[in-house]
Amino acid sequence: MLTNIISGGVIGIDGFKVEVEVNISQGLPQFIIVGLPDTAVKESKERVKSAIVNSGFSFPLRKITVNLAPADIQKQGTLYDLPVAIGILNLAGIFPPDSIKNTAFIGELALDGSIRKIKGVLPIAYGLKQIGIKKLILPEENAPEASLVSELEVYGFKHLKEIIGFLTGDISKKPVKPDIEGTFTDYSGYPDFSEIKGQYAVKRALEIAAAGFHNLLMIGSPGSGKSMMAKAFPSILPPMSFEEAIETTKIHSVAGILDGYIVKNRPYRNPHHTISDVALIGGGSIPKPGEVSLAHNGVLFLDEFPEFKRSSLEVLRQPMEDREVVISRASGRYKFPAKFQLLAAANPCPCGYKNDPIRECRCTPAEIRRYRNKLSGPIVDRIDMITWVNSVPPEELSKMSSGESSEQIRERVLKAVDIQKKRFKDLPVNFNSEMSPSMIEKFVILENEAENTLRLAAKKYGITARGFHRILKVSRTIADLENSEKVKTKHIVEALNYRLTEEMLS
Repeated sequence: MLTNIISGGVIGIDGFKVEVEVNISQGLPQFIIVGLPDTAVKESKERVKSAIVNSGFSFPLRKITVNLAPADIQKQGTLYDLPVAIGILNLAGIFPPDSIKNTAFIGELALDGSIRKIKGVLPIAYGLKQIGIKKLILPEENAPEASLVSELEVYGFKHLKEIIGFLTGDISKKPVKPDIEGTFTDYSGYPDFSEIKGQYAVKRALEIAAAGFHNLLMIGSPGSGKSMMAKAFPSILPPMSFEEAIETTKIHSVAGILDGYIVKNRPYRNPHHTISDVALIGGGSIPKPGEVSLAHNGVLFLDEFPEFKRSSLEVLRQPMEDREVVISRASGRYKFPAKFQLLAAANPCPCGYKNDPIRECRCTPAEIRRYRNKLSGPIVDRIDMITWVNSVPPEELSKMSSGESSEQIRERVLKAVDIQKKRFKDLPVNFNSEMSPSMIEKFVILENEAENTLRLAAKKYGITARGFHRILKVSRTIADLENSEKVKTKHIVEALNYRLTEEMLS
C-alpha cells in the first residue's frame, strides 16, 4: 500500500514542494526513511511511532518505507514528522483519503502527539501556494505566520488527534485569517532623539542617512554618544511596507529567530566585533542567513568598527554593492537578500581620544596609522557618509534643552521618502542610495555652480568614481529633505563634508 502526502522544505529562503511517499508492505517490522534525510529527520521515526500510539491509534507492525522526494535534495529539520504520521494513518484507513486532497502538512510531533512549532513556515507556504496547493495544516503557533500568504487556507492544530478529527469531519475549524492592521507603526522600543542633548550635526547626518537609506560611519571618543544615537536611529526610519515585512519575515523564519508571526519593525542587528565571517555573511555546510541578511530592510550596526577582523569587513564589500549574498556549495548556489543600511561607529585612534577637547591622546603616529589601516580603502569608499561625534562636557549637559523628538525628525524623513517613491515609481529601487549611474544622470540635476564645485572638489581630493556617485546620491537626498527639485551648491558642499574622511580624521 502506497500513499503520497504533500509537504515542503526550504532552500535558502525559498520554499519547495516535498512529496512524502509512505509505503507499508509485508515483512519484518521496520521503519526506514530515505531521500537524503538529516539526523533530525532520521530520528522522526521514534517521535512518529510514539505520537501515533499515545494519540490512541495503533501503529502497524510491518515494513514501513518513507521516501522524501525529490531524493537529491537534503531534507532537514523536524517538519516532516506530521506528514509521515498522516501517511501512516491514511494507509491504516483512519480517515477518508479524499480529505487530504490538495492539502499539505508540516509540523513536529511530541511523543504525546502534540504538535510543536517549527521554523521556515512562511517561505514553505509561499512555495506551496505557487504550485497550486489550497490547504496547509501545521502547528497552531505557526498558523498566523502562514496565514500571511493569500489564497491559501491555513489550519493550525495543537494535537494529532485534532487533525484526525478535522479530517474525519468530527471537528469543524475555520482557516486562520491574518491580523496586520497597524503592524508597522510601533517605535516604542527605541530611545527618542529628544533624549540626546547636543550633537546637532550628528543628528542631521542621521536624518539624511534615514531619508536616503545611506550608509553612515560615526567617529568619536568613547562616551560621546555614538551607541545611543545608533540605538535611537530606527525611531526615525520610515515604516516598512507589507512587501518589505514579508521579505524580512521569510529570512527571520528560516533563521528561527522570528518573534511573533511577522517582523513589525525594521531589523536592528548589532553583532559583536568577535563575530566570525560565516556568522556575519552567512554560510555553513547547509547555508543559513548571516547578520547582513537578518538586517535586510533594516540596520546593521557595527560598533568598534576597526576592531572587526579584516576578513569580516572585506566580506561586506559584495553585499553592500549587490544587496544580496550569493553562497556557492557543491549542492548548489544559495541567494540571501541583504539590503541593509550600514551604521558603524569607531574611535579616532586606539586610545580613543585624538582631537578630544577634554582628554589627551596617548597614541603615537604609528599606532594611529596602524589603527586606521584596519579599514581598507574599498570599505571606506562604500560608506556614503562619515561624521565626527564630539564629546559634550558634563557641565554643559544640564544647560542644554531637549532637541527635536524622533517623531518630528521622522516627519521630515517621511516627506523625503514620499518624494523618492514618486521618483522611482516604475523602477526597481526605493531610495536614492540604490540609484544606478544611469538613474543618477537622470534624476540628479545640478545647478551650474553646484556642478563646478563638485568637479573641483573631486579633482582636489582625488575622489573615486564610486565616491563621486555617492556624493551625488547624498546631495539628492539633502535636496529632497528641502523639497528642492534641483541640487544646489549648498547640498553638494554638505554632501562633500560627509565624504572627506582624511580631513575629518586628521
